Amino acid sequence: MASLRSLNRSLRNAQAGAIDPMQVDAPPEENDNNEEELYEVDIDSFDLDTYANSYIGLARIYRLMYIADHCPRLRSDALRLAISHVITTMNANLYQVLHHKLQQCHGIILPDVTGANPVDTGLPVFNAVWVETTTQKSAMKLEKLDGDLKNYKSNSIKESIRRGHNEIGDHYVNCGDLIEATKSYSKARDYCTSSSHVISMCLNIIKVGIYLQNWSHVINYIIKAESTPDYMENSELQTTYSSTLKCMTGLAELAGRKYKLAAQNFLKTNLDYWDSCDVMTPNDIAIYGGLCALATFNRLELQNNVICNNSFKLFLELEPEVRDAIFKFYESKYEVCLTILNKIKPILLLDMYIGSHINQLYSNIRSKAMIQYFCPYDSADLRKMALCFNTPLPDLENELMQLILDGHIKARIDSINKILYAKHPNQRVETFEKAMSMAQQYSRYMHILVLKSQMIKHQLNSKHGKVERLNNIGKTINVDFVKISG
Repeated sequence: MASLRSLNRSLRNAQAGAIDPMQVDAPPEENDNNEEELYEVDIDSFDLDTYANSYIGLARIYRLMYIADHCPRLRSDALRLAISHVITTMNANLYQVLHHKLQQCHGIILPDVTGANPVDTGLPVFNAVWVETTTQKSAMKLEKLDGDLKNYKSNSIKESIRRGHNEIGDHYVNCGDLIEATKSYSKARDYCTSSSHVISMCLNIIKVGIYLQNWSHVINYIIKAESTPDYMENSELQTTYSSTLKCMTGLAELAGRKYKLAAQNFLKTNLDYWDSCDVMTPNDIAIYGGLCALATFNRLELQNNVICNNSFKLFLELEPEVRDAIFKFYESKYEVCLTILNKIKPILLLDMYIGSHINQLYSNIRSKAMIQYFCPYDSADLRKMALCFNTPLPDLENELMQLILDGHIKARIDSINKILYAKHPNQRVETFEKAMSMAQQYSRYMHILVLKSQMIKHQLNSKHGKVERLNNIGKTINVDFVKISG
């Protein structure tokens, strides 16, 4: 998200000043994936209120901003809704950013620094008094929390000190200062008295890392949480936190375009012990896990890990379209599967975490469908295949040509008769080439063994003087043999 990244950078520069040389303070890396900045979505109907009410806090506001950035038709409504939610927090900077974007959306510039709104625009009024009052309240609350923390430290009560750092971190998140929130959460590490406290501290930092799109930082703290003492031995800890950690790992792997790893982690999530950490809903897990599995799993993996996965079925029931697409794909009803996926594609493109990956995932799913369609046949009619995949014949030929060039399909295209012929390998030639390769490896291995035995026989590995070793080499080593072994 270009806008959210620029927002995080500007807030970081304005708030952080000089960055301490701590790992947790390192600024988030810029992802190499820039597809999300290049597309716009045209959608007929979308219930923004219902969608926004599924999330809380910064997750709700950031998702609405993502929709505003990528859907011109919903831009104004999404910004209005984001403004109505941001005033329930203490994030005065984000309030000003949202108002500025809304004014730009309508081609209106605020006339002066007092925040006076143009007359008869129908836009929410920019409340400069709220900004000033909220900034003051935020400073006062921070001062109070700092005072409480000093009292806790003077009393040397670890649990109170840990709770104090977490409260300050929560306050910074509420104010939008995510860098300082990460610092506060990390300071609670020295005052954790149990494994559950350590994992909770890691989850707080993971949540902030997701907001900042700092995926390497997210992965590091997931590893730290799973490496906590007693975590692997304590079944209660695993039951409580395993689903949440797997879910966060899946999200980080999805951001890194490691779709199969992402699917494997999402599929290990249990709805009964899952905690979103304000980032995702069960519907999101069904979509992320289902699409990543559909794009990367073979038929056997799809059956064992998705269709027969009783715990993940509970997630899929929340998203009937994704569930139906998976089942239709497994039943080889590719036309129905692709129709369902195309129907929900505009909505998926508005998701801030999977939106930039949808085109790649859909391409992988379509390629897998073509490979499985042709797999049982020696030849296939391209006209019937084009009807099955609901695509023009020239486009289908181009797709098949690319699959053949990439080695996914061993076939030849008869462009005149519009037939795809399977290309069967010559088993005799392959066997002969394999035998020759093994013979060459065996010959080389035997030369090495003979050379080693000759070196041992003539004591080339003993501690003789330099002159004596040179003499032995000149007298005993067969020069022709050395050339052959080289």
